[in-house]
Parts: sequence; C-alpha cells; structure tokens
Amino acid sequence: MIVILRKAQPKNLQLHLEISRFFTACRMRLRFLKMLLIFSFGIFSIPVEGQYYQTRDLTLENTFSENIEGPNVDNKGNLFVVNYGQDGTIGIIKPNGKASLYVTLPNGSIANSIMFDANEDLLLADWKGHNILKVDKNSKTVSIYHHNELFNQPNDLCINKSGQLFASDPSWKNGTGQLWRIDISRNAFLLEDSMGTTNGIELSPDEKILYVNESVQRRIWAYDLDKEGNISNKKLFISFDDFGLDGMKCDLKGNLYIARYGKGVIAIVTPEGVLVQEVRLKGKSVSNIAFGGKDGRTCYVTMQDRKCVETFRSEIPGKRWR
Repeated sequence: MIVILRKAQPKNLQLHLEISRFFTACRMRLRFLKMLLIFSFGIFSIPVEGQYYQTRDLTLENTFSENIEGPNVDNKGNLFVVNYGQDGTIGIIKPNGKASLYVTLPNGSIANSIMFDANEDLLLADWKGHNILKVDKNSKTVSIYHHNELFNQPNDLCINKSGQLFASDPSWKNGTGQLWRIDISRNAFLLEDSMGTTNGIELSPDEKILYVNESVQRRIWAYDLDKEGNISNKKLFISFDDFGLDGMKCDLKGNLYIARYGKGVIAIVTPEGVLVQEVRLKGKSVSNIAFGGKDGRTCYVTMQDRKCVETFRSEIPGKRWR
C-alpha cells in the first residue's frame, strides 16, 4: 500500500501543477483584457487599481481669479466655474479640457456658487448684489431670479428635485450667518438666523437631510428636511479643531466631501459623521468641489491660492449619477 501511494504522488502533484498553471493563465488573460478595455475606451472610464484619489491639474495656474469658486457640471459634461480670469465672470471648461469665458455678469455682480435648474439654466449666488441670478443656457441672458435686501452675502446653493433652492448666507465681518429657502415661486423663506458663518450647503441623495457648515466655527449641522422644504431636528453632524470649512458635495452613498480651506484636503465623511479619508491636494486654499465625468467619479476642486482647478477620481460617483 505504501508503494502504491508513493507511485501515485508524482501524478497528483503533476495534476495539481497543471491546474495551477491553467488558472494563472486565466488570471493573466483577464488582466490583459481589462487593460485592453481601459486603453480602448479611455483610461478614466475604468480606473486601474491605485488610480483613485490622486490629484492632478485640470487647468493652468492663474486661469481664474483668487475668488475661484462654485464648480458645477451640466448634463453634457461641461464644467462651469465662477471668476474666469477676473471677478464677475463665469468660465466654461469643455470635456476636451478647453477653457473659455462663458459670460460676464452685469452691474458689478460677483457670483460664488452655480446650480442648474430643471431646464439647465444657471442659478448663481451673487453675494455682492444680494441676488440669485439666472443665466439662460441658450441666450446667455442674465436676469435677477430673486433679490433680497435681507441677504448678507449669499454664498453657496443646493437645489432639490422640486426646484427649491437652499442658500447659505454668511456675514463674514460679524461671524454670523443665515439659512434661506427660495421656492420656484421665487419667494424666499428664512429658515434660520443667528447661525455661525454659514458656507457650504448640500442635500443627501434622498433629500431627507440638509447639511450646512459654518466656516469659522468649523461645525457642520444636519437638519431633517420634509417634502415641503421645512427643516427640523437640527443636530451637530461633525466638527473640526482646525482650519476652515467651505463647499461640500455628497456622493451616491451619502458620504460628504468637504473642502477644508487652509488644510488643502477634501475630507470624506460617512453619513454617520465619521471621517474616513482626506484627499491631499496640491494647493491649500480649497474652496469647493463638484462631481462630473462620464461616470460621475471625477471630482473637480477649485483652488483659490493656485487660481486653478485640480481634479481626482473617486471610487463612488456623485449623487446625481443614479
């Protein structure tokens, strides 16, 4: 019996080696096929391992003014950013990377945030003119969507599926801020006053939570939001010990991507308020972020010290890519 086992051993070993070689060859072929797909359909369509969260420049330094802000992407993949070349303008960056002037705002207005309505017209927070401006996507005509003398300096915007706008409204000199809702009737409702320096604002993917941060106080608040756009149950979502807070955006799973002004990172925080990652950028004065690209995984980040747009890839697409 012992002799039989000794004779069988080399055959079993040989069979084991043949099977191992077969599966190794299969893995190599699959890896080759994956790389072939990547280079055939675009390297950013199917990211390779290790490619996520690595920053690079989208535009040259000094393409925008030091007040570069409010990035947003339309359905055609065009990136819009405020203050192209100088304050009071809107720039457009085509999917091929070419940047140009889109529109110059009238009457000395300076925008800080860009949102799109259901028609893909631009809605702008004009902090200098106490306005929400509207830019017709076809004619590029600029009109006043809503003017309010009670505005401090409307800063950032987000919009829900019903077309309601939510606006942060800081008073930087006083270190205070307000929170507004502007309905499709264009009437404004003050949701809360006597806040800290309100800045970044964002809705969760299911639009049941409204996030608002306070830059100077370094706090982010979470409100329950009903279908009529009313807030309740305010609670502290997360706070930080240093540096500032600026624009924020949610990914499809509800993680919040927060611009940490002065630290030069995008902080990624789970829906439970846990900081899980910081994406290091080249510059320090990061002001805002937007998701875009064909699959919604490209993040565009505005840098005020470098006056340009940096970009990186996220594993999870933005909340608009369902």
